[in-house]
Amino acid sequence: MKQILSMIAMTIFLSPGLQVHAQARKVDSLLTVGKVGYHVYCKNKNVDQNELRVKPVGFENTAREMIFAIKGRVVSAIIDDLNNDGFPDLVLIINTDSSGSYGTVYAFASDHNKAILPIPMPDLMLDGKLNVGYKGHDEFSMMEGTIMRKFPVYKPGDDKDKPTGGRRAIQYAVTGTADTGFKMKVMQSYDLK
Repeated sequence: MKQILSMIAMTIFLSPGLQVHAQARKVDSLLTVGKVGYHVYCKNKNVDQNELRVKPVGFENTAREMIFAIKGRVVSAIIDDLNNDGFPDLVLIINTDSSGSYGTVYAFASDHNKAILPIPMPDLMLDGKLNVGYKGHDEFSMMEGTIMRKFPVYKPGDDKDKPTGGRRAIQYAVTGTADTGFKMKVMQSYDLK
């Protein structure tokens, strides 16, 4: 099932890593595996605050639509199996500033198609080791149920558009259960020259 989900992962509008300038297009997309999935809707009007709607499709009637405010704009949506339970999960890649340089991920797990549960992503800025040399330009992708984040590393004195520290890659994996709560943790990280 995991391979099938990975193979049919859908990306909408822009590829991860591309920058969003000017006005972003609204997101109104249906992502499914068979008859089960998610309807994602966001107007993407104001980078400071947007209303995001994630509606379960084909779930049991106990599953409810989630509506909440986000800082940023939805750039892409991907369906995959993040916790390896055979049920489709949702990954939303968000640009959190007007230049499109800084990004994050909002992820949601299917609890056996009965409910949608959030999967918090750790804040890179709170990690004293991984945030060294970080100035945005995030690129996100999926790799066999894990989330890959890559960005250039800036050394002290580097110009804004000329990083000289190579690139850093961080791989995130989902841990926990529906009962204990899901969260993403850093599985591994490495610097590329």
